[in-house]
Amino acid sequence: MNFYKEEPQFRALPKELLDEEFFEYADRELLVFGEKCANEIDQRARFTDREGQPKLIKFDAYGDDISEVWVNEGYRKTVEDSYNTGIVGYVHKDIPELGRRGNYIYSYAQGYLLSQTQAGFYCPVTLKMATAYLLDQYASPELKEKFLPHVLSTGETTLYEGATFLTERQGGSDVGANVVKAVQTADGYKIYGEKYFASNAGMCGVAMVLARKEGAPSGTKGLTLFAVPWRKEDGKLNGIKIRRLKDKLGVRAVPSAEVEFDGAEAFLVGDPAKGFYYMMEALNLSRVCNTVASLGIMRRAYREAREYALKRDAFGKKLADFPMIKNSLVKMAVKLEIETRTVFKYLPLFEKVMRNEQGVSEKDIVLNRLYIALLKKETSEQAVHFTHEAIEMHGGNGYIEDFVTPRLLRDAQVLTVWEGTANILGLEVLRLMEKFDAGELFLEEMKERIAGIEGEFLDQVRGGIEQLEKLLASLQKASHDHKTFHSKRVAELMVKVFESVNALEYAEGGDERVRRMMEVYIEETWKSGHEFVDQLKPVDYFHEVVSGFLSQEKSLVK
Repeated sequence: MNFYKEEPQFRALPKELLDEEFFEYADRELLVFGEKCANEIDQRARFTDREGQPKLIKFDAYGDDISEVWVNEGYRKTVEDSYNTGIVGYVHKDIPELGRRGNYIYSYAQGYLLSQTQAGFYCPVTLKMATAYLLDQYASPELKEKFLPHVLSTGETTLYEGATFLTERQGGSDVGANVVKAVQTADGYKIYGEKYFASNAGMCGVAMVLARKEGAPSGTKGLTLFAVPWRKEDGKLNGIKIRRLKDKLGVRAVPSAEVEFDGAEAFLVGDPAKGFYYMMEALNLSRVCNTVASLGIMRRAYREAREYALKRDAFGKKLADFPMIKNSLVKMAVKLEIETRTVFKYLPLFEKVMRNEQGVSEKDIVLNRLYIALLKKETSEQAVHFTHEAIEMHGGNGYIEDFVTPRLLRDAQVLTVWEGTANILGLEVLRLMEKFDAGELFLEEMKERIAGIEGEFLDQVRGGIEQLEKLLASLQKASHDHKTFHSKRVAELMVKVFESVNALEYAEGGDERVRRMMEVYIEETWKSGHEFVDQLKPVDYFHEVVSGFLSQEKSLVK
């Protein structure tokens, strides 16, 4: 089994998005990693979730507080296997075989494979990516030299995992309410206070921490970013204690803790007045990671549902012979493929903005933030939906821990919460519309992209764009309460338009299977109600969309 080899539609995306030399390297490495994810990493993930969860060793034999986090050896091996691929390191440093730096597209392709088996560990990978970004972008040369080689390690030096500590007991999404303080001394800064939900605690070599300097203003403007090593150079804890580990519903592989700082040595990162701004940039990166993790879970859930339906006998037939089952599998396959393509085809814009490449415009920056909010909200909700569908496909078996489906559901649920709930993301969309005219920029972009497309399904997408235009016009004259109330509706309508445009573009250059997928996607997305339908396209197209999909997989495996 190989998660990369068995999905030719995904395998085609790096080929489209990377140059030939880079693709040859990436394709080879993703084949190796895809096999590892589908086999040994998957086995370790099951053990970690059921029996080998992280444990806090609070005190040593003498009663001293050592606040160590134990993780099982299989998890440590997954850490080594994953980081040595360059899933974080090669975003910021050269790939030896190519003699040039990697990129986020390749990293997120790795993350997609990893999330199909161990979404819990992709959280620490995300935190490490954010840590690397903040240090690389904003740290002083001295601070980069101190931490960055370890954070970017691919086996050549001691590995430091990363973390980003924002959440406080009284804050949550309201980061401006944070009170953890930074005290300046003759030797530098010391951090005091508590972070209430600190993921990768005890595993990170360095954490990026928001704290308020003495005399700083209230709210987010008074927050400063610091790099805080977990241990001192002599190996002792750096004024840090873990009160307890969180007993979480899912993503049990990652230790999340309540962390206390009592004079922890800290290093200032960048402009003291821009700490919150820096962390929000890292949050955008993390939201894309969250999106990729959701896609990975969607893919695994679909795979499990499809395999079970093709294997399971019921009432003298295979489950996959029944029209309702065909309908469910085709709609899952179509949504997964269109949504995955939408995310990865967007990534060059993300790369351009995050790298601050030449030619980046204000429009690029605004659309980047908008697409992140839209895709994070949509994919996280779909990950929960897909796991629900997979469990229902299995019947009672889907609720039994012998199968992977319960873990997929538990791991998927947190993705709707981490990096911003649907309400927070809806407000982000509203903020972008009001402050940067994101609604008009989005409409302009979508209209440009469909300008050269023809066909009967174009009218339905144009109708969706007209719906959005009317909604945005109404909101301009609405009260603040009406705007916030409808913000999620705007986001949902935007993502339908965005994915529909990608579906039309996909069909323009695709084969008959792709065209049929587009038809199903457009009709399911824009159908008006519960009227009787003569043509059962999801049933009629089952062979091309699902069975044909399997034929392609088998041909690649040979």
